[in-house]
Amino acid sequence: MTKRNKIIYWIATLWLSLGMVSSAIVQLSNVQEEVDMFTRLGYPIYFLSLLGVWKLLGVIAVLIPKFPLLKEWAYAGFFFSMSGAVFSHVVSGDDAKAVFGPSLLLVLTVISWFFRPADRKMIFENP
Repeated sequence: MTKRNKIIYWIATLWLSLGMVSSAIVQLSNVQEEVDMFTRLGYPIYFLSLLGVWKLLGVIAVLIPKFPLLKEWAYAGFFFSMSGAVFSHVVSGDDAKAVFGPSLLLVLTVISWFFRPADRKMIFENP
């Protein structure tokens, strides 16, 4: 892995982790603005806690060494969660401001996944 790719990976991964942890804290704290948004989007309030816990566990999985399968699942969860958030905001007619945060986290998820080092990837052997 080149030095440039390592830098890209770590910048994207750290920003992704920061975004996921901060949004998880907001969701686990049941901040009224977040509760109102989830209600408006049609999601049950208990989903806030579920997403918050999954995001924290996903960040841990992405940052710790080894466990490449667990990392794949975490990246997949981030991708599904953020693409679902983008879709939910767009379908509900929200403005670009509401779509920006999840879109940024979606892009960071893809960049972090794409540039991850070889020791953080699944290795598939031919039978």
